[in-house]
Amino acid sequence: MTIPSDPLARQAQAFAQGAKLGADHLTALTNRQVNADTAQLPALDIALPQSGHSPNDVLSLMQDAGSPGTVASAAGRYFGYVIGGALPAASGARALLSAWDQCANADTGPSVMQMEQTAVRWIIDLLNLPAQTGGAFTTGATVANMTLLATARDTLLACLGHPRGKGLLGAPALRVVASAEIHATVLKSLRLIGLGSEIIERVPTDTQGRMRADKLPPLDASCIVLAQAGNVCTGAFDPIGNIADACQAAGAWLHVDGAFGLWARAVPDLTNALTGLEKADSWVVDAHKTLNAPYDSGLALCRHPEEMRASMAIGAAYLPPTDPSPADLTPEFSRAARGAETYAALLSLGREGLNDMILGFHNKATRLADALRNEGFTVPHDVHFNQVFVTLPDSPELCAAITAEVQASGEAWFGGAAWQGQSGFRLSVSNWATSDADIDRLVAAIVKARETVLNSQAVA
Repeated sequence: MTIPSDPLARQAQAFAQGAKLGADHLTALTNRQVNADTAQLPALDIALPQSGHSPNDVLSLMQDAGSPGTVASAAGRYFGYVIGGALPAASGARALLSAWDQCANADTGPSVMQMEQTAVRWIIDLLNLPAQTGGAFTTGATVANMTLLATARDTLLACLGHPRGKGLLGAPALRVVASAEIHATVLKSLRLIGLGSEIIERVPTDTQGRMRADKLPPLDASCIVLAQAGNVCTGAFDPIGNIADACQAAGAWLHVDGAFGLWARAVPDLTNALTGLEKADSWVVDAHKTLNAPYDSGLALCRHPEEMRASMAIGAAYLPPTDPSPADLTPEFSRAARGAETYAALLSLGREGLNDMILGFHNKATRLADALRNEGFTVPHDVHFNQVFVTLPDSPELCAAITAEVQASGEAWFGGAAWQGQSGFRLSVSNWATSDADIDRLVAAIVKARETVLNSQAVA
């Protein structure tokens, strides 16, 4: 094979080879086992060579040894966590953006910055948030939560007479009020910004996993209240409007973690569960989950963008004073233009396509829950969005064995879970590629796994 001498031609050749191998990987996923085959991983764990390998040899090694060792989460039979896939336009945009190799700010990537800013504007409109809302993309929900909770911390402390520049030393105490079932990424974010997770005043939840607004403690202007749009096991939404009213009356900051569930706000048939969402102070949503953009694509949104900028802005002598950089709204200084992939995803769907995809997740989750109930399993909650928690109340110990059996079969993948004292497993319907046939195959795999586990126990 002739290697071009021109550097960019060599890069283009390697880029084309990588794209071809990626396409080969995708077309093989439909009938491949979902779990990873790790037998070839030792081939990747080699000593760094004295002389480098050619790009083609590098890519071939990665494909031959690495592709089987991936989990087929891009295909329709993956139901673990809320990962989703990658829409065709978004996946293609990632390839194109890799060739462009732009850093996301106005000086080094004007076109990708325009795409990001447009995507943020579209999302604010789709979620029907206040017109003054600002936002920026992050690596995911954890960093987005951290960004906004730091903004809330700084804003409340400033109102209490403790300016941002003083940090936490000698600062007045803040209170954190949250659902008893708040997500772990929010707890981590609290630790990262110095507030800790042990100080949380936990609010009880109802039988669906929603925070009980009637059980909120007395609030005041030192409170950060954490609500969620999408319980991680049941998909249920906290009564955000009622919580927001209590926060506004007390001068507290309301933050909503809606990593996967906030997208329901864009669907007319689902939006009633999120009435009052616009009254919050900040919101987190992930594009790589429900929207099916590639990783990484979290989004931090704030109705007080000037406060967000005051907490996150960076300055340097060589930067223009009005440079509209994402670094002024999030912790990162330089990063890839991840928001351009979200732009591509939304542009390819349009409003109708977005509605159909998200409503489809809900409808398939409902179909899945009904089918499993008909097979003798228990789903101890309403299907609020795209999450289904499944258990066997009379023999919950079987759930872990059923989960392991299905994972090992390669027919589908989901994980074990525990919710409100019950052991079971959790199924997330969040991939655009998941079909009704995939739901049927999942149900059949679960039923077959139960039979296998019961038979093995009988023999033992």
